[in-house]
Amino acid sequence: MTAVLNPSYRQRIGYQAGLLGGFAMVAAALLTMGNIATHEAIAERHAEDLRASLTQVIPADLHNNDLLAATLELTGPDGTPRTVYRALQGLEVQAVAFRVSEPGYSGPIELMLGLDASGRILGVRVLSHTETPGLGDKIEVARDDWILAFNGLTLGDPPPERWAVKKDGGDFDQFSGATITPRAVVKAISGGLQWFADQRAALTTSAVIQQEQPHGNSN
Repeated sequence: MTAVLNPSYRQRIGYQAGLLGGFAMVAAALLTMGNIATHEAIAERHAEDLRASLTQVIPADLHNNDLLAATLELTGPDGTPRTVYRALQGLEVQAVAFRVSEPGYSGPIELMLGLDASGRILGVRVLSHTETPGLGDKIEVARDDWILAFNGLTLGDPPPERWAVKKDGGDFDQFSGATITPRAVVKAISGGLQWFADQRAALTTSAVIQQEQPHGNSN
């Protein structure tokens, strides 16, 4: 009876390996099917979150286009591609927004920076961070209005040497017990302003697509 319930072939390494492989293939197939089924929903949610962040740093009255549909890819200061979202009135660029990042106390701080065509800050919002709750998380607009102090500023106002927290001789408040976090945010924003100044011609040029004119007289 024991031999019937537990036949000898089940003890063989080949059988056990095949059984394990079969389970692995089934699991992989289920994971693949699940990824296919949820991929579109995840992409839509990501687009919704991104659009929500963009609307907080670019006012609606500055554009009549879908910000996610008018993008430009340029090389960032670290040599990697940077996606720029352009706010258009017709085909004229009224504002741009792009991600900036700096290491904070506990990890990278990702921000969305919105600027008008002259380089004036329209808004800054935190996309992600891992800073200390109750201290570093004051960079979030939902917890504190500190980050709103950047609205209306430019690379020259204040002057570049004043783009630092007060502890470092700059114009911006730091948090009690959490200087590293605001220091990183100020550095990320000032770096973004400098990059915009360097790339302004490419960032703000008209979105008109120049078409080659035919040769010869068209009369």
